Amino acid sequence: MLYIFYTGNEKLQIESALMSSNFFKTFNAAPSAALFVSGTGTNAERLLRERANGLGANWTPVAIVSDRPTSRAKELSETFGVPLLEHDIFAFYRARGLDSISLATDEGMRTREAWTAELERRLAPFRPDFGILAGFVPLTNITASLPCLNVHPGDLTCEENGVRVLAGLHRLPVENALLRGHETLRSSVILAQPFTGGASDMDSGPVLGVSAPVSADLLGFALSDLQEAKRARIGKKVAEYRNDPLVRVAEANLQKLKENGDWVVFPRVVADFAANRFSMNGDGVLLYCGRPVRTVEYSADAPPRPIPLS
Repeated sequence: MLYIFYTGNEKLQIESALMSSNFFKTFNAAPSAALFVSGTGTNAERLLRERANGLGANWTPVAIVSDRPTSRAKELSETFGVPLLEHDIFAFYRARGLDSISLATDEGMRTREAWTAELERRLAPFRPDFGILAGFVPLTNITASLPCLNVHPGDLTCEENGVRVLAGLHRLPVENALLRGHETLRSSVILAQPFTGGASDMDSGPVLGVSAPVSADLLGFALSDLQEAKRARIGKKVAEYRNDPLVRVAEANLQKLKENGDWVVFPRVVADFAANRFSMNGDGVLLYCGRPVRTVEYSADAPPRPIPLS
């Protein structure tokens, strides 16, 4: 069977000998998406602005979803004319007598499942085909019923003994990359997987795309300075080292990576995902335009570069 796909201005004709399936339950020419935000929403804003400028015009935003009233979700909703859905996670937990939204207890996990079920119920009328997790903090198993893309500040193809060594939250992936002596950083976009409570769930899922390398900046510190700062944290609380050299360097590089990594790779992966260019074969191998790949590298000034399986 002959499949015809488009990448940039190039037409690729691919004879597919593999049985594959895409990630949509049903595929529309312009699938709809819900954008999930918790804070400043800068990644969501970038996606919406890129779409308004033509990159990603093949998908339609149908809702901006937020788990907290302090986010910029309302502002983004008004600016881009996208309906707002607020589902305050803290209020939901407090109404059930819980002061923390932690998942460390069985009750916390059950409450998260109830919160997710309510979120799914309220989101259903918008009928999104997929979700975009653009700085959405709470772990939620909405990913079990809706394919969701998530951007991550680290190269998730970097593995040791089959383990993704740059997984983790917030600045941790950048810190780990710097401490390992990486001279460049990458952002990754994954198809997020349901959370079952295990450590292996963190940042799992197919790595659909990575950004082109972004140079790391140690701000004049030596690698040994950062390694010493890491050792000096032993036995201390976070508040006691929140301004150490490693934090300062990691925060600066996190922002640099967002602007030169997230904001490049995320809109482009979303556009390719909406165009149905990603799929999986029967062996669980990621396909891009019908061809097996490890992932795809995206840059601002070049066509997508499929990275073959090693």
